Amino acid sequence: MRETTDILISGGGVAGLTAACALGAAGFRVVCVDPTPPVTEGEAEGADLRTTAFLQPSIPVLEAAGLWSRLEPHAAPLQVMRIIDAGGPEPEARLTRDFDAADISDAPFGWNLPNWLLRREMVARIAELPNVSFRPGTGFARMLTRESEALVTLTDGTQIAARLVVGADGRNSPVREALGIGAKTTRYGQKALAFAVTHDLPHGNVSTEVHRKGGPFTLVPLPDRDGKPASAVVWMETGPEIARLAALPVPDFEAEMTARSSGILGPLSLITRRSIWPIISQIAERMSGPRAVLMAESAHVVPPIGAQGLNMSLADLAALLDLTGRHRDDPGQPAVTETFHRRRHLEVQGRVTGIDFLNRASMAETPLLRDLRARALGALYSARPVRQMLMRAGLGVR
Repeated sequence: MRETTDILISGGGVAGLTAACALGAAGFRVVCVDPTPPVTEGEAEGADLRTTAFLQPSIPVLEAAGLWSRLEPHAAPLQVMRIIDAGGPEPEARLTRDFDAADISDAPFGWNLPNWLLRREMVARIAELPNVSFRPGTGFARMLTRESEALVTLTDGTQIAARLVVGADGRNSPVREALGIGAKTTRYGQKALAFAVTHDLPHGNVSTEVHRKGGPFTLVPLPDRDGKPASAVVWMETGPEIARLAALPVPDFEAEMTARSSGILGPLSLITRRSIWPIISQIAERMSGPRAVLMAESAHVVPPIGAQGLNMSLADLAALLDLTGRHRDDPGQPAVTETFHRRRHLEVQGRVTGIDFLNRASMAETPLLRDLRARALGALYSARPVRQMLMRAGLGVR
């Protein structure tokens, strides 16, 4: 069986589903495939318990996709990003610096939502778009590119002739492999635990990274749960330490995570299961090939620091929407694919390098390196113009 479409998207994660909604809302015929059906309930087996903070520049992309009106009622605003250094002899806050969105904008830095809920709302939005076909359980198998189209064979044997193929299919991207594009991978020996907690003290719409060793302990605001303040947590540590923490009985784990948080929100109570995620940096050698582009984790992977990961992906999508909108007659021509690579790859390289540096700094084990980290944080924060520049750079705005 052979079909035709304007755009085929390989990948039904948050980035791929957002791309399907946005490109479909722009009027293109879109087919989106993924071998694994999305889990859209938080309590279901395999649910992604991580959260995503959409920073300010991502909101227009979500609005264009018809998604933001669905997502905003479930979102917790992030007004302040707080950095705490707890690198002294005891895991106590010894240096606290607040980066307040009010210094550069009238709006919050961003809005935080659970990943499983994002998938639920995105699948529902796709159902409203008659020109978008989402096919969970079917994946990308191989691709033959021609001058005027890419002929993609799916895992169920279906062949689809698409003018543009979008690889949004993860760090082991089949589309990237089919294009023969390599990727540089950096491994840190780290993993992350992702889970949600309630706590006695209100979070005040403050997202907090507590730095000690092994990686940051990050608390990101969620809407209240059963009348109590709630936060999503990503706890980065060495692989063996994460395995030990994941195996602890709940009371022991709650005691350790409360201590690791420096007690800033009072005692933390675990309200979800604990899921483990590997931590790497990765960047593709190129972000495009004949009749194809790479976005999201098929092109770049970063540690979960500063809410950069998915927001980099939506910056990819914003560039793709602009270029395909300018070349609607043929969205896969070199004027789209080559320009996309040039526009995005250098910026992505800079961000991957910067986040790599921040992650290595957060892993510091020795007291001397921890002291240097604290002094650097204090120095960068002390000058208001520098602080504002860092906040704008983190948001990806000028």
